[in-house]
Amino acid sequence: MAKIPFNRPYTTGLEIDYIRQAVACSHLSSDGRFSRLCEQWLEQAVGCRRALLTQSCTAALEMAALLAGVGAGDEVVMPSFTFVSTANAFVLRGAVPVFVDISPDTLNIDHRLIEAALGPRTRAIVPVHYAGVGCEMDPIVGLARDRGLLVIEDAAQALGSTYRGTPLGRHGDLAATSFHETKNVISGEGGALLVNDPARVERAEIVREKGTDRRRFFRGEVDKYTWVDVGSSYGPSELTAAFLWAQMQQADVIRQARLEIWRWYHDALAEAERLGRLTRPRIPESCEHNAHMFYVLLNDAPTRARTLEALNAGGVNAVFHYVPLHSSAAGRRFGRASGDLRHTDSVAGRLIRLPMWIGMQRADVDRAATIVARATG
Repeated sequence: MAKIPFNRPYTTGLEIDYIRQAVACSHLSSDGRFSRLCEQWLEQAVGCRRALLTQSCTAALEMAALLAGVGAGDEVVMPSFTFVSTANAFVLRGAVPVFVDISPDTLNIDHRLIEAALGPRTRAIVPVHYAGVGCEMDPIVGLARDRGLLVIEDAAQALGSTYRGTPLGRHGDLAATSFHETKNVISGEGGALLVNDPARVERAEIVREKGTDRRRFFRGEVDKYTWVDVGSSYGPSELTAAFLWAQMQQADVIRQARLEIWRWYHDALAEAERLGRLTRPRIPESCEHNAHMFYVLLNDAPTRARTLEALNAGGVNAVFHYVPLHSSAAGRRFGRASGDLRHTDSVAGRLIRLPMWIGMQRADVDRAATIVARATG
């Protein structure tokens, strides 16, 4: 019986051709032809004022922290149920992550709890669009505007998703997205900073260019470039961008293929949910999602352990997800929780992510779903 891996990176067939073209152009560092094509595609697809490719979503979040101007003692509100990069980017600047509980329906930050987490040192709110499902951005952005705060979207999983018809990554002042091999559109490693606030575009370019005004020099706006601000080397190589361009050209095809697999899972596990054995993902009417992942919430931690064991014994590589940041060693050291995070703790002990990749067959999905249904019965 063939094993079903958790992830298998999808390739379009054009990646190697484009990499060869990049090599033939003798431009292998950042900001060549393919980098420009990818950034222009993002600007059009998301509607952001400026898109800047980065080496990772982590790098994009670090740029966002620099652009937000946070420093020692400042606070940044975010969910605890997220990857460490969401917090690390701000901790590196000396800021304190303030962790807020999630909604049990979407596993996104509960927007109703954010206001209670705000204080005199709060500088930004960082909503994370879990599984490519949008947070309630209207009330989050409204609260931020009332309080003079920045909104920085962690849209690592959300390329191709929308909230109330507007692409995720377009709602905040800044956003970061990922092209890691586990995402929908990939380049192995890679990411992008999306800048919606026009007042931050020029400085974003400087921060990405090691703190220099190199971009202005290439546009002929200055006669030489020099060190003008803090920054680092955040741009990816042109080889990475060439691979990514092949993916972006098939982004719609990728999304539709993943949505079909997502629906297979959703249908296959409907009876198990009706019997009270698990909970399937909830997609709010306000959102169109990108089928980034399919997860199930089981009734308790022992059931999850039993189900994971059964899946792996059956040749299905399923996994859990985040250890909540507020309960991790670094989270206790660098951050603090706002209120009771009971939903975060509960979800973290009950969630299973099932295999999700283009090329899966209906039989693969049915096999995984059958094991889950039996193990939870």
